[in-house]
Amino acid sequence: MKKQSIFPGILLIGIGLYFLLEQLQFTALQQFYSWPTLLLIIGVAFLAQAYSGRDYQNIIPGFILLGIGAHFHLLNLVTQWPDHWAVYTIIIGIAFLLRYQQTKTGMMPALLLIVISIIALFYHKVSGWLGWIGSLVELIETYWPAGLIIAGVYLLFIKKK
Repeated sequence: MKKQSIFPGILLIGIGLYFLLEQLQFTALQQFYSWPTLLLIIGVAFLAQAYSGRDYQNIIPGFILLGIGAHFHLLNLVTQWPDHWAVYTIIIGIAFLLRYQQTKTGMMPALLLIVISIIALFYHKVSGWLGWIGSLVELIETYWPAGLIIAGVYLLFIKKK
């Protein structure tokens, strides 16, 4: 028997609630009537599908969408919230870590992304302690997109199953 996906149902309920509350001009949630909230809703739908249907490949896109939506809301709500590229890579690292808990694959990319992100987030506060690592962090901060390109090329052309 084929498992039924709960993704469309949760997505429709979430988006329906979003627009209904907006139409009714429910003012207590006024600051949440924006596109990051839609990312949160889609992320929750992906995660619900991933965990309820044991469809674990949806953990990564679900948590990334949820994390990015939460990040943009937190930028507006919390004055000390960092507006730094490392927030995005830490979200991706946590997504890999969550998937690792279920599938036992992807631990190394998760740890690598989280460690690099934490170093980058706190680099300016601890740069005196780092010595030669500080130069490495500056290099990574400049060329990290090239690392993503190299990883993508590796996955597409070099690593064949």
